[in-house]
Amino acid sequence: MKKTISGIRGVFGKDLNLKEVIEFSNNFSSLIKSKKCVIGRDTRPSGIMIQETISAILMKNGIDVFDLGMVPTPVIFRESRKYGAGIVVSSSHNPIEWNGMKFILDGRGINEKELPQIINHQEILKSKIGKIKKIKSTYIEDARKIIGNIENKPEIVIDNGGGAAKDFALNLLKNIGCDVEVINEELLDCSRGPDPTSDELTELISTSNNKEIGFAFDLDGDRLVVVRKGKKLSPDITLGLGIAKSLELGYKKFVLSMDTSVSIEKFIKEKGGTSVRSKVGEANVIEEMLKNNSEAGGEGSSGGFILPEFNYCREGILTSGLIASMLENKIFLEILNYMKNYVQIREKIEMDSNHHDKIIEHVKNNLAKKYSKVITLDGIKAIIDENTWILIRKSNTEDIIRISAESNNEEKCKIIINNIKEMVKERYDKIK
Repeated sequence: MKKTISGIRGVFGKDLNLKEVIEFSNNFSSLIKSKKCVIGRDTRPSGIMIQETISAILMKNGIDVFDLGMVPTPVIFRESRKYGAGIVVSSSHNPIEWNGMKFILDGRGINEKELPQIINHQEILKSKIGKIKKIKSTYIEDARKIIGNIENKPEIVIDNGGGAAKDFALNLLKNIGCDVEVINEELLDCSRGPDPTSDELTELISTSNNKEIGFAFDLDGDRLVVVRKGKKLSPDITLGLGIAKSLELGYKKFVLSMDTSVSIEKFIKEKGGTSVRSKVGEANVIEEMLKNNSEAGGEGSSGGFILPEFNYCREGILTSGLIASMLENKIFLEILNYMKNYVQIREKIEMDSNHHDKIIEHVKNNLAKKYSKVITLDGIKAIIDENTWILIRKSNTEDIIRISAESNNEEKCKIIINNIKEMVKERYDKIK
């Protein structure tokens, strides 16, 4: 089981059981000052059981529950702004047998100071039983006000991946003026896995070949991958397109995660904007946004564009509408052409999380001897030259070490990441 600011995640029935769900729900109750909490789930089979358990515990602790049912994560974040708190029943891009809980306070994910209060047992004073009410979201209407209408009726394919985004993404894109086809609508018989960033998206590539663009979502709808002209684009390009749209709208202050493409940072600077870096992870990006009063940003590895005025979370559904609205704009091709010369490679190595810190420390010592600029904000990042970097960090959501690299030279990027992979594996073999 993983317990981080990204949420509680585990294999349901193995290391995440209803006993843990009850405990974490009880503990989170102590942080809900408004005595109101929105709750929703993605399409995982275990979702309804977990949601009903959470609702019962919240109500026992005197909290009124507002039930959204099966909805995407961004919808729950959006509605939580009205009620003060929220819980998402999902493990995002993890395999189907996984599930989890993501906690929301004041429209944002929890931070490092709040996490211990959820993990450690809290005694809750008895109170009257809370009520439960089913509600409908105004998400589509709210998003449409941000995006506006599209006149040219672009032809778009949505690969729902069997997830919770299906009705919201379809209805939003249709409402702003798109001609939309949907594939993999239901989880049963879906042709791909839950994570579009790692899947080849073969069916979407084929189906969208004669259309203007294709969009693939993960199970809870916060991740978005773009397919265009028979090619799956990198998650960094999804973020880059969101940033380009923000610049077009006049936004100037951005936050980018440590693993986001340097090309986006350079593009922002060329357009007169500024950017700062944060730790990887949605909650870390948002915390930095709040600290710096930033207007937009995100993390490249997940294709996670974030627009704080609308939502304090990765926004796959809103981003699909924003991208659709800019298909014929000059800046759309400009950012694609700018980023095409940069190559990102992202790898992961499974290993016992008890060894993560030792591995990171070993790599840090080696890279510090070789490169003059080493950043330790999140794991270890070595700046090799103005267009090339390598980042090694432990995952917030899985028992893996993540290795990311970027360069404007593909061969150079491959060599760098392979060298680090060998270093990590050799060290792991010695200490395990």
